[in-house]
Amino acid sequence: MHFEKVLDLLLVHCQGELGHVLIDGAPDIPGATMLDKMNHINTVDDSLRRFLTFEPRAHVAQSVNLVVAPTRPDADAGFIVLQADRAHPMSGSNCICVVTALLESGRVAMREPETLVRLDTPAGLVVARARCEGGRCLSVSLDNVPSFAELLDHGLDTPWGRINVDIAFGGVYYALVDVGQLGLTIRPENARALAEAGIELKRLLADQVKVRHPTLPGVDEIAYVMFRDSEPDGAVRTCTTLPPGRVDRSPCGTGSSANLATLFARGAVSVGDVRTSRSIIGGEFLAEAIGEVEIGGRRAVLPRITGYGYVYGRTQLRLDPNDPFASGFALSDTWGPQVDRLR
Repeated sequence: MHFEKVLDLLLVHCQGELGHVLIDGAPDIPGATMLDKMNHINTVDDSLRRFLTFEPRAHVAQSVNLVVAPTRPDADAGFIVLQADRAHPMSGSNCICVVTALLESGRVAMREPETLVRLDTPAGLVVARARCEGGRCLSVSLDNVPSFAELLDHGLDTPWGRINVDIAFGGVYYALVDVGQLGLTIRPENARALAEAGIELKRLLADQVKVRHPTLPGVDEIAYVMFRDSEPDGAVRTCTTLPPGRVDRSPCGTGSSANLATLFARGAVSVGDVRTSRSIIGGEFLAEAIGEVEIGGRRAVLPRITGYGYVYGRTQLRLDPNDPFASGFALSDTWGPQVDRLR
């Protein structure tokens, strides 16, 4: 078979959340910075995103990470998170997938017992420390971008009554909701109910709460709703909901950073403290407060997120100009009733 254009992907998951990594074959994305490139995908040409994240080449419960040359001299690689709704500036689980893929494929030289990987993201520089042994990447610790609380205990009128919501930035903007306010628990059997509730809350928040990052133009929406609950051992149980209506399988790195920011703002966490985030299927991240900075007049925490990923395969996608579904499609039988809200 002759492939007119081949896209080479490594298949990776981070504790159950699929974060495939496009390592070769992508077209050049215009932009002087990674933020420019992300905004170009979101506002000018989203054909690559749609090709990679919609059927028939993809399914609802996955992301694809676009790896490109960095735009800054202090980075080893650049990457942008591509999801069904849009390109996003940062994701902890996807960042772990990218670091694992870069090291195990040899695209960044692996040094044992620890390799430092600097990633140029639309949200800023993320420094990853990978624990390596026998040619494998065993775990990744991400020094994430400054994370801060925007609103605490913001009242929101919902079909479940009036609830309190925290709004925080952890690489993207989150609404964080104590799940008991909706009469739900974060259990696998509640995944569909949680997904539908999260998407409805995201819709309500879009009408009622406006956000704008102080230094990142174009980062101006609440990307996800993350439900949280306290565990008996002190961990926080997390469930991030993503458009068009699914739940994150991982504990969610940027969401854990945003939650850490709310704890920091309340004085419940200090620099040096560590919290465990536990996913709906039991995977765990460690979220550590490693420093404090100010950004745009806001007091921000510097989070370090530790987790692990696995490369489990490799695939090639053919980009054929005659493909009638080059822009992809999504149907409500699989993607849920909110599929029509995808951009």
